[in-house]
Amino acid sequence: MFRNVAELIELAESQGKKISQIMIEQEMEVTGRTRDQVIGLMDKNLEVMEKAIERGLVGVHSHSGLTGGDAVLLQEYIKKGNFLSGEIILDAVSKAVATNEVNAAMGTICATPTAGSAGVVPGTLFAVKNKLNPSREQMIDFLFVSGAFGFVVANNASISGAAGGCQAEVGSAAGMAAAAIVEIAGGTPAQSAEAMAITLKNMLGLVCDPVAGLVEVPCVKRNAMGAANAMIAADMALAGITSRIPCDEVIDAMYKIGLSMPVGLRETAQGGLAATPTGRELEAKIFGISLDVKKSE
Repeated sequence: MFRNVAELIELAESQGKKISQIMIEQEMEVTGRTRDQVIGLMDKNLEVMEKAIERGLVGVHSHSGLTGGDAVLLQEYIKKGNFLSGEIILDAVSKAVATNEVNAAMGTICATPTAGSAGVVPGTLFAVKNKLNPSREQMIDFLFVSGAFGFVVANNASISGAAGGCQAEVGSAAGMAAAAIVEIAGGTPAQSAEAMAITLKNMLGLVCDPVAGLVEVPCVKRNAMGAANAMIAADMALAGITSRIPCDEVIDAMYKIGLSMPVGLRETAQGGLAATPTGRELEAKIFGISLDVKKSE
């Protein structure tokens, strides 16, 4: 069993195993399931992710009308060939958005680690798939690596926007994805930890301020940025760049920052973008509330 990233990396290095293997073995120990059963359950998660992306890339819209169709727009933009960012990064962004648009449209997704941050891990996975051509087993291992780092965050900090802001949701998801990208690309366990640290450092302090209290604005686009962040951080780690602050200390810093955040910036829709004039207008329109009534509250 591992409790933090340092212990996870030590186990992987001392046993000469990948992080995904360590996580599979821990799941077997904790749940009492066989290896085949553990892998089979994760394969089902992968299938849900794949279907969500496929649906999102066809085009979906939420009932509120706040979100939808952006994943399609980005794919069309990529096909024109005039993009400025890298194609794989944009593909990851599009697929992250697709997943969260499906979530906003009340579709089926796999929370990684939450519904509001469910686009980052599958978005990056299915983007790098086109570059690396991994086997199904390697794609499942990608999810186990993500799960290992998510396990550490959940047990040492928070993955809840209500408890720690969006840094705890999209930030954690981006870090999980970055670590997994490193392994599937052939990096070392230590490099996975560096990628997680680099990613999370750049999302510290990110607030949770959903407009109208819905997991749509700015959640969908934050998944886009989380996916891009993860891709860049993974490349940095694979290039040999390290984080000056150890991964576990970054996670602890995120936890403490979350505790210090005002309640209005932790999923209550009381502050941030939710409290802007446009944010309030959208809320009133969606729920049929008079702005005058809203202002008097």
